[in-house]
Parts: sequence; C-alpha cells; structure tokens
Amino acid sequence: MGLMDEEVQRYVDGIAAGHRALFDRMNGLILGAFPDAVVKLSYKIPSYWTGKRRRLYVGVWKHGLSVYGWPQGAEAGFIARHPELKTSKGTIQLGPRDAAGISDGELLELVRAALAGDDDAH
Repeated sequence: MGLMDEEVQRYVDGIAAGHRALFDRMNGLILGAFPDAVVKLSYKIPSYWTGKRRRLYVGVWKHGLSVYGWPQGAEAGFIARHPELKTSKGTIQLGPRDAAGISDGELLELVRAALAGDDDAH
C-alpha cells in the first residue's frame, strides 16, 4: 500500500513512541482509503500525493500531529465539530488525547477533502 521512499521511512522510524500510534493510525487511514498514494518527504514531513495537486501533509511535533493540505474550506465540517483543533489557516493540530475522541470516519473526512477529486478542479 502506498509508495513510501527511504526518507519517509527514516522519518517514521524516528517518531517518538508517544506519537507513533497516532501517526500510524493516520497513515493507515490515508493508505487504506488511497492505496496508490505516493508518500514522500516535503517540507521535511511526510506528504501523501494522489495527483499533481492533491496532497496531504502529516507532520509529527511535540503536541502530536499537524495535518494540512486540503483546498481552503474543505475541512469546514470537521472544524465546526472541533474548532479548538484549528490553529492557523488550513492547519489542524491533533494530539493523542484529542484523537481518542475523534472517530476514524471524521479523520477520513479530512483525508478525502485533501486527496479525493480531480486535479483539474483547482
């Protein structure tokens, strides 16, 4: 599932134990929904690509994950339910405690907002 290069694998191998389960959950959801996604390092964090313009970035930081990359406003339903997780334009910070209260379906909503659709639509 997914094409992950060596740089990404080194990044993943270096994730601290406290955040690895959350990263693995998000990675599994992304690649489960988009098994042909190309995974590469962009801006020093993993990025998932399904076309020329369809991408999602998932970076691990001390708080947990930062997730961004969808077309502006596509995350509106998720943000309406979890406004405390949006930290800046187009960025969602998701800590392990936050993620425990969020269903896989809600996370997939974000994934699909970024990776589903036609590249020519933007």
